[in-house]
Amino acid sequence: MTQEIEIEFKNILTEEEFVKLYEHLSFDSEELIEQTNYYFETEDFKLRQLGSALRIRRKKDQWTLTLKQPHEEGLLETHDNLTEDEVNQWMLNRPRSTTYVQNQLQEAGIDIAELQYMGSLMTRRKEKEYKGTTVVLDQSFYFEQNDYELELEAAEYESGKKVFEELLAEQHIPKRKTDNKIKRFFNAKPQSD
Repeated sequence: MTQEIEIEFKNILTEEEFVKLYEHLSFDSEELIEQTNYYFETEDFKLRQLGSALRIRRKKDQWTLTLKQPHEEGLLETHDNLTEDEVNQWMLNRPRSTTYVQNQLQEAGIDIAELQYMGSLMTRRKEKEYKGTTVVLDQSFYFEQNDYELELEAAEYESGKKVFEELLAEQHIPKRKTDNKIKRFFNAKPQSD
C-alpha cells in the first residue's frame, strides 16, 4: 500500500516520565529500533505552509520517502521506496522522480526540483502493543537537542484518544501540546547567516 491514514497521539516527556513509562509497560524485552529521518523542504517552506512534511526514513536497510499531509482524522501518508543511490541523489539536492509522492506534491503545486535537504533526526524507539493500540517510546537526537516522547498509534481516533488519555492519567503525566518531530527539528535548526 502506498497511502495510509496515520492516527496518532503524542506527548513530550521528561526523562523521568520516559523511564517511568518504560518500566510500567515492561519495554525491556522489546527490540530497540534505530531510525533516521532526513528532512526536505522548499527554500520558502511551501510544505510547512500546507501543513505538510517530507522525509526519507532509514530503518534497518530500507529507505522510504514519505509525504505527510493533513487529513480530517490524522495525516495522509504517501510512500515510495527508494534505493540507496536514489537517496544519495536526494541528499545532494537532486531529487529523483518517484511514483506516488511526486504525484501528491504536484497536486499540491510543488515541483520536486524545489526540494532541498535540510538535515536529519535520529530516533531510538521501542514499540509495544497495548490495549488495541501501539505504544511507542522515542528518544530523538537532532542538532544539539535530545528529547523524549510518547506516541500512541491507533486504528480509530476515539478509542485511541481514550487509551492515550487513560495511560497519561494513570501515570500522572500531564498532557502537553507536542509538536511533531519535523516541527521540533525545524524549530531547533540553526538559522543560516
